[in-house]
Parts: sequence; structure tokens; C-alpha cells
Amino acid sequence: MVMFDSLNRHMLPPYNPNTNVQAPNFQRLAEHSTTFDTSYVCSMPCMPARRDFHTGRPNFLHCNWGPIEPFDDSVPAMLRDSGVYSHLCTDHYHYFEEGGATYHTKYSSWEVFRGQEGDPWKGMVKEPEIPKNINGKGRRADWVNRAQLHCDADYPQSKTFEAGLEFIEQNNTEDNWFVQIECFDPHEPFTVDPEWQKKYPSPDIDGALFDWPDYADVTESPEEAQVAKNNYSALVSKCDASLGKILDAMDRHDMWKDTLLIVWTDHGYLLGEHGKWAKNWPITWEEIAHTPFFIADPRRPDTAGKRRSSLVQPSIDLGPTLLGYFGLDSTPDMTGKDLAGAIENDTPVRDAGIFGYHGQRMNITDGRYVYYSALEETGDIYLYTLLPLTMRGAKPNLETATLAKPFSFTKGMNTLKIGQTNIEQGDSFGRKGYLYDVQEDPTQSTPLDDPEVVERLSQLMAKLMRECDAPAEQLARVGCNG
Repeated sequence: MVMFDSLNRHMLPPYNPNTNVQAPNFQRLAEHSTTFDTSYVCSMPCMPARRDFHTGRPNFLHCNWGPIEPFDDSVPAMLRDSGVYSHLCTDHYHYFEEGGATYHTKYSSWEVFRGQEGDPWKGMVKEPEIPKNINGKGRRADWVNRAQLHCDADYPQSKTFEAGLEFIEQNNTEDNWFVQIECFDPHEPFTVDPEWQKKYPSPDIDGALFDWPDYADVTESPEEAQVAKNNYSALVSKCDASLGKILDAMDRHDMWKDTLLIVWTDHGYLLGEHGKWAKNWPITWEEIAHTPFFIADPRRPDTAGKRRSSLVQPSIDLGPTLLGYFGLDSTPDMTGKDLAGAIENDTPVRDAGIFGYHGQRMNITDGRYVYYSALEETGDIYLYTLLPLTMRGAKPNLETATLAKPFSFTKGMNTLKIGQTNIEQGDSFGRKGYLYDVQEDPTQSTPLDDPEVVERLSQLMAKLMRECDAPAEQLARVGCNG
């Protein structure tokens, strides 16, 4: 399994033949695999998506960023415990912060490569010289890290893929193994060796560096915005080259006939679309929610080069799919689906899928329509956890914590119920709901007024939330009080 972070579907040749991004290996991948055209996120952002993958169920209804919980089923651990060797190669440094520290131990073995973004890697007492940076963030650790990168081979992505290739070279003749090759790129900052930047000549912006947009409205000039887009494109081309090395190994060892290959991402990223940068704070536009997703299944060689329209959600579906591939059953708590039938003949696995961030607007899609729910209630919400840790420390408001009754998936365990001030999303919708037909209007330029579709999707949303045993206050927020 090859996993990227913040990889944009609409910038890859298999999804957009008119893209200016040079990514021939993604096109090559599509020729070997099944390409999913209706792939959507579930829980967001980074660690919530990874918890979805481990557990095969949405977690954003109950908790935000946090660890694997004591009551969680973990697919890599289930594989490991059943005799399938599982190995993680990653430079995704959030795994090694307090809010992610229980993920990597679920694998048979793991290795990590340091230096992405704000990873506190190298020690430097003296303040680093941070060049002019348009967005003004210039995190200290990032500039210390960049000083260690002298050539393309020094970059964490390069080291991560080399480790994955080493695993393949050493173990490709063995049976019953799973390797997860996961890189933080093309997540911001769009740091890449200058040789890759040369593929995308940028306008002169007075020597300023712009490879780390802020999570905010676009206020930069068109020239400045283009520099950021070009830096992102250069990093995607680097990702493409790394993917190509995996495809070369598949060719070299004739692995297409006996090895499942999965390529996906946790979410996309706004590069100025809708006048905004990044993710998390605006609504979950198509550029963020509608993701690239490929599976090459050796049991179904005739599906190579085929496309599928079934609505899938990789973050919750991949766990059941991997378990099924190795002859294991999903657990009763998993709501994700084995995609074997969808790969083979486009058999649908769901009528609709919910997605979003904890405490923000609820979203649903049936593959044609996307509905961003109205907010009927905007009072306090709660986190439910037994490990009250977030990205770099304890969750806030622990002094308000009480014990909650067990949920259907907590194995009889009570959780902490922690008060959380209502989180309003930074969009212009207010409390209104908005509907888009993303087949007819993929750029979401014109919202629809169709009460029948809204009512149908609202009912589906309530059904799916209840299937996940959503907390009462989450249901109340979208008007589902019954």
C-alpha cells in the first residue's frame, strides 16, 4: 500500500488529461489497476483518516485528532496476529507525537524517517536564518530541517520509498506480508529538491519563497499564488517518480500476478480554488473530499485499466478489503466494506457516505450530489476517548471530563466525555445547508435548490450516523432529534 498525504485528484493525468502536472507513473499505474472515479474521504484530517483505516469505521463523530483507542480494532494488528507480516515505512511524523503514538506499534515492524514540516528533528540552539516567506509561518523546526537537505536523496520521501523498496527486494518471494509505504508529501510545505522545481518555472516574486500557504483566504497576487501551485506541482512530480520505483519493482519481480497494490491519499488540498488555501477551516469542497484511488488486484487481472463508478471511501473500506484479501473477517464494529465486488464488476457497496471533521459541518454524498448540512443546533459538543491526547499534548477542557456510557463499539468500556466549545467552520454558509450536483457542476460553482434531494440525503445522513452510534448532540446539530 502506497499512501500519500494531500494528493489532489484533479492534478493527476488519469483523472484530468489536461493537467499540467508531469506525472506519467500515475498514468502507468492506472493502466495496471482499477481506477475509482467516485472515491471520497471520511474522517479528516491526517490522524483521523488513519484511525479510520485501522478501525474500518468513521471516528469523526466521536473524537477529533487522537490515538488508536484501547477499544479499537486495528487492521495491521489483526493481520500481524493472524500470521501476516505487516511493516510500516513512513516519514509521517504525526505518528510519533502524543496524539499518534499508538499507531506504529500495531505493525510487526516499522521504520521512520525524520525531517518533514515541523518535525523537531535536529538540535539547533542558534536561531536559524529564515528567508523571506510570504505566508509568514516559517516554523523554526522546518527551517532547521531544511538545512539538512542537500540533494534529492536526503529528503524524507526519498528515504521512505527506498526503505519500502528494500522491504520488497528482501521479501518479494515470501507469502503473507503487507507493507505500508507512506509519505507525508505532497502535504505542505511543498519542499522539494530544486531539480524538480525546474520543471515548473515560476514568475519572479522578488525573491520570496512561497511553498507553505496559510490556512486562510487567498490574498496573494496571481503571481505569488502561481509560485505556490508550481511548488506543489513539483512535489507531485517527485511523488510520481517515487511511485514509479514501486511500479518498476512490481515489473522486475513479476508481482502483478500475486501482489495486491493499493495507492491512495487521506484527502486533497485547496490551491486557491474557491478563493481559499489548504483544508480544515473551509467546508470540505470537492478538491479536498474527492480523492484519487487505485487498486491492482492480482485475482482479477482483467480489471487492469478499468474504471469504477461505485461510491467508495478508502479510509474505512481498505481495512475490510485487506482483511478479505488475506481470508480474514471484518469485525462487527467495522462499517467499511470489502471492495472485491466493486473492483470486479462495479458492485455498489453503499448508497451514500458521510464525511467531515469532528464538531464541524456534517457532509454527505451519494456520488452525484454533495450536501453540506444545515446546522440546526450549535451548542457544545463532546469528545469521547480513553486516551485524551491530541497532536502535541493533552486535549483541552479535561477539567470538564465525566464518564460516558459505553458506545456500541467501545467493547463495554466507558469513555471520558470532554466538553468542547462548538467549532464553527470558516465558510460563508452560516448555518444554512448547501447542495451541489458534482457530476454536472464538478467545480461547485452553483448551489442547487432541490428540497427533495436535500430531504433524501438528510434521511440517509441520519441513518448512517445512527449506524455509527453517533452521540445525541451530533444528531441534534443536523436536526435528527428523534
